[in-house]
Amino acid sequence: TEDPQRKLVLLKYSEGNYTNYMQGRTRFHKLDFSLEILNTKRQDRQLYEYIVSKGPEEKVWQIQLEVYEPVSDPSIQILSWALANSSCTVTLNCTAEQGDKVSYSWGGWDTSTSGLCSRNGSLLHLTYPLQNTSIPCTCTASNPVSSRVVGFNFSECSYEQGGKSPVADLALSSLSVLLLLC
Repeated sequence: TEDPQRKLVLLKYSEGNYTNYMQGRTRFHKLDFSLEILNTKRQDRQLYEYIVSKGPEEKVWQIQLEVYEPVSDPSIQILSWALANSSCTVTLNCTAEQGDKVSYSWGGWDTSTSGLCSRNGSLLHLTYPLQNTSIPCTCTASNPVSSRVVGFNFSECSYEQGGKSPVADLALSSLSVLLLLC
């Protein structure tokens, strides 16, 4: 015979009463039947089951919990830089040291440069005429729980690296996760 399947029970609810087997790690909200995992860790990323038993019948829902580390402030590196035919050609790479499943996009601070700077991915390859006095571009590093922005200003085939936009700081300070139990 096969070994029986073992499961860790977080909470049991029956006829208006419940037992929380993970006191200090989970919080049950009786009003909306949600279960909150407190101080979420990467190890909490797994498949959970929500089981409702009524008499001889049982309904089972499976919930995959994903846990993400927020994105750190990105930085921009100049990979190449060339001056030719009254134009400047530059290739930049935007990276964030921390964060899970990070995606990158480029844009402009204003509408005059948004098309010139628009790209998806961490690399931006840009050629612009020298008569442009300033081309401010931004790199956004984001994932499902946070987003960070850094600016970069092209000027006379030289550059100034800007700081992060205060408005773009959407990082969540905690990774508390709410599992809605219907």
